[in-house]
Amino acid sequence: MIEHRWQLWLLGWAASALLLAALYLWQRRIRDATAVDAGWAASLVLCAGLYAALAPGSLVQRLAIAVPVGIENLRIASLVRKRLGKGEDSRYRELRRRWREKGREQLTFVIFYQAQALLAAILSVPALLASFNGSGSLAAVQWVGLALWIVAATLEWTADRQLAQFKASGGEGVMDRGLWRYSRHPNYFFQTLTWVAYALIAVAAPWGWLAFLAPALILYLVLFVTGVPPAEESSLRSRGDAYRRYQARTSAFVPWPPTRSSTV
Repeated sequence: MIEHRWQLWLLGWAASALLLAALYLWQRRIRDATAVDAGWAASLVLCAGLYAALAPGSLVQRLAIAVPVGIENLRIASLVRKRLGKGEDSRYRELRRRWREKGREQLTFVIFYQAQALLAAILSVPALLASFNGSGSLAAVQWVGLALWIVAATLEWTADRQLAQFKASGGEGVMDRGLWRYSRHPNYFFQTLTWVAYALIAVAAPWGWLAFLAPALILYLVLFVTGVPPAEESSLRSRGDAYRRYQARTSAFVPWPPTRSSTV
């Protein structure tokens, strides 16, 4: 057992850094950075597993956080894995082009991969805190967190499945059916809720309030950096006016009944 949180967190960060370093070397060989997304998710699984195995908290507390974090992020890694070998993700093609023009393609990729490792370590804090909870039973707030995770994860998987079915059928027009009728990005919305769930599971532990920094960071990244903005830009580029009409009637993030006259 490792008795100090910071020591175990450093171990999780080091493991994530090693995993992302290996994926960077693979990227350098095949010139395809798509797998970095799978590596980020796998790093969270790795951290949660290390915390569950080495933290001094009770078994019920360690499993209560490690199981949902592991299931969710293994699923994400699996989704990315299915994209491998089908060409580099457009986001990374564009980054590669920009960085190559500046003469620092691989140097910037090194930094980028290790930034993903650090981000995974920071986002693993809810799992770390919960794994130091010595209580042998779950508090009411933790049961609420587990219930929220089940609902949010199920709806996130549903949104992903609906989108996959749309693409498999040819992907003509705009995906505005099922959960996508009520939000342009229901998968991101429900994924964010899974992070709120992790924080609720961790909040009963000492220093547990720090766990809410993780969903706050995820929300910022989804709304302003890696989630909604590039997805909207790509859809406008490929769908044009059809997507603009979809934007005009459909909430950007929070599921809401469609309207004809305004965006949410």
